[in-house]
Amino acid sequence: MNLQLKRPIIFFDLETTGVDTSKDRIVEISMVKVGVDGSKQVKTRRINPEMPIPAEATAVHGITDEDVKDEPTFRQIAKSLAQFIEGCDFGGFNSNRFDLPVLVEEFMRAGVEVDFKRRKFVDVQNIFHKKEQRTLVAAYKFYCDKELENAHSAEADTLATYEVLEAQIERYGDIGSTVEELAEFSTHGEVVDFAGRIALNDKGEEVFTFGKYKGQKVEDVFRREPSYYAWMMDGDFPLYTKKVITEIRLRIK
Repeated sequence: MNLQLKRPIIFFDLETTGVDTSKDRIVEISMVKVGVDGSKQVKTRRINPEMPIPAEATAVHGITDEDVKDEPTFRQIAKSLAQFIEGCDFGGFNSNRFDLPVLVEEFMRAGVEVDFKRRKFVDVQNIFHKKEQRTLVAAYKFYCDKELENAHSAEADTLATYEVLEAQIERYGDIGSTVEELAEFSTHGEVVDFAGRIALNDKGEEVFTFGKYKGQKVEDVFRREPSYYAWMMDGDFPLYTKKVITEIRLRIK
């Protein structure tokens, strides 16, 4: 195994009702837990999202309302899922920008506390885009010389992502092989809230990444304009983003 592990890593992929990380829900989740010894545990299951699955989403992953009507909700599996991922780092394909924020939101809705702050996150897509600029299907063909069958099946995509990372470590000597090295290489910038609305500047200070205060310190904005905090809390922002700005707001008080 090319990947050097100090603790297990979870490669995961989600199929969802859409692409809005704050509103859309998981309809299928697949996780491959890779142990320090290279052993693999695969868990895949469908989830009732408690909302209709739009036709556009079904056209991508093939999962319909009928397919999930008798499946458990995320709330029902949240505790067992939290136990499965306890003490693990994470890997995925476009996971830092999409899958991870969606997963965090689902745990928060379910009221299950999962500490993601101590985890490392390896985004295989970011490594691929920095090196080759293509999609997962092309990455699988390029690195593994295989055709990706059942693309947009959560389990097929998850297993392919792990294989691609193994091939990337072997091909590129400068990306490292530990989770720490890979996480650093595959991260576009250090975000604070997973959805990427709050990030750290070069001084390690929280700054906004969007809107009229883009690039400005969150603390400074909240001190100068307290109503901006209220606007965000009332707005359509992810729950975890609201948790982060609340922590900052309480800190400056």
